[in-house]
Amino acid sequence: HNKHTPVCQKARSFITEQGGAIMASSWAKFWLCLLGCMEWEGHNSVPPEMWLLPNWIPFHPGRLWCHCRMVYLPMGYLYGARFVYPNAETDALIASLREELYTEPYESIAWDQTRHLVAPMDNYSPIPWVMEFLQNCLALYERWFIFQPFKNWVRKKALKFSVEYMDAEDLSTNYIDIGPVNKALNMVSAYHAAGNNVKEPKVQKHMMRIPDYLWLAEDGMKMQGYNGSQCWDTSFAIQAVYECGLLDEFPDLSKKVWAYLERTQILSTEVSQDTPAFQGESALNRSKYYRHVSLGGWPFSTSAHGWPISDCTGEGLKGVLSLQHSRVVKESIQDGKLNDISMKRLYDAVNVLLMYQNEDGGWATYENNRGFGWYEQLNPSEVFGDIMIDYSYVECSMASLTGLVEFHEMYPDHRVDEISAAVRRGRDFMKSIQREDGSWYGSWACCFTYGCWFGIEGLIKAGELNTSPAIQRCCAFLLSKQRENGGWGEDFTSCYDKDYAVNGMKDYGDDGSGVVNTGWALLALSAAKCDDVEAIRKGVQYLMRRQLPCGDWPQEGIAGVFNRSCGITYTAYRNVFPIWALGRCVTTYGDALNEEVKE
Repeated sequence: HNKHTPVCQKARSFITEQGGAIMASSWAKFWLCLLGCMEWEGHNSVPPEMWLLPNWIPFHPGRLWCHCRMVYLPMGYLYGARFVYPNAETDALIASLREELYTEPYESIAWDQTRHLVAPMDNYSPIPWVMEFLQNCLALYERWFIFQPFKNWVRKKALKFSVEYMDAEDLSTNYIDIGPVNKALNMVSAYHAAGNNVKEPKVQKHMMRIPDYLWLAEDGMKMQGYNGSQCWDTSFAIQAVYECGLLDEFPDLSKKVWAYLERTQILSTEVSQDTPAFQGESALNRSKYYRHVSLGGWPFSTSAHGWPISDCTGEGLKGVLSLQHSRVVKESIQDGKLNDISMKRLYDAVNVLLMYQNEDGGWATYENNRGFGWYEQLNPSEVFGDIMIDYSYVECSMASLTGLVEFHEMYPDHRVDEISAAVRRGRDFMKSIQREDGSWYGSWACCFTYGCWFGIEGLIKAGELNTSPAIQRCCAFLLSKQRENGGWGEDFTSCYDKDYAVNGMKDYGDDGSGVVNTGWALLALSAAKCDDVEAIRKGVQYLMRRQLPCGDWPQEGIAGVFNRSCGITYTAYRNVFPIWALGRCVTTYGDALNEEVKE
């Protein structure tokens, strides 16, 4: 393609209509600076010196949510080093981009005056005035002569620490890193730290891991938002199979899932404990690099990724406990065909879950909440909301709580008091965040049907009676959202607006309903033993009608989300949750599902 290609002309027209690249959000501006398509004066300061602050400082980057922390770590390094693509001044492509991306000559742009500009369409989370004021102060710190001796001295130390920290992250994650944003930035940082030597071993190891994030779709190559959701999807799938009573009817499936979950438990196999990542689990390294305990957790994706998550650990543990009911799996372990998962490894998983619980009684994602709500006043990203600290969520709380409950049911003598106290506190937290209309807001999928499933499931497992006001209010909420065709439907607007999508899944569903949302609603209602059997029957019939001749359910709209404004495609959800919901409804309601309600 060149600038005269129709697709490029169309893109350029769009950018021009928004005011040019000076109106891009800060993360886009950062990459333009790295490429040499924008001057660093056009980007707000990202001072790496923050890492040298004492840990007791109320606002320390080590207290940030790990995704935020791990993105701004390499950003601080690259900003502090003022890295620019070495051939920017001689590369014809860069020269062309400097011409095409702006509405005025590149040389005439007053870069410092563009730092706070952002197009309205990208401004989901406007920069608070407090942060804008501090950014202006940092701009003076960056350029005023009086600050330069101190800045140059302390920045050198900060850049050194940043490289050490990125090296630790790279080793702990086998150069996958926590996500694609910091993966790419860490790789560029490693390239710069190596004197722009692409053959340096660390750079090569980074490059070998790029395919982990690439996704070849029907409409071309894409970069995934994670290196997959393998463990998460598998944990849900096997619980669905177990609840449907099908573990031994599909023996190969059950054995493969056991083998996968066994080798995916983080730092728990002989292979994983013989890697540099295991050395990072020492108390000294975890303290120095602000890492939570990883040993025994389960990841969202793969063991190599190295970051355990509370809900993934809870669901992974429940997946393993489900498979312990399989005759085929038990026989294969006895015959030596499958590796066993020792009690110590189960205890390690329980330890991770207990350590994850926050002071408010809920569970966050990767770590305990280390910061304060006012951190959001310092959010420098316009496109993401609520990214500064790790909040407690209904999803993480349910998964962790129910993992502890199901473990306690099978192994009632381990850490009894601690588990009981954790479950009790978790139940209280989940009730405290229930909305007035009876729903729970789902932060990691679309959206209220998802949150309601987690809310009801968690409370019931924690001992809440299905007749309790909290459960009944949520059931009433869900029943009020059932559509004429028997299904439920939401789209991305529920997440973005924090309000149930008025038109359901209008654009990518079936007359406003969707199979995944319907699955979640039915799982919630049947867990609560909702007495509106007619509503359940209509939902079940909707799922049965929507099943395709091949056995699949159709792929519909985006089901997942993170940070309010980013969608995630979970292709497995369209099959896992309808199967699970149908199995649970049959178990709960039996023949009543076949009885037509007489008018």
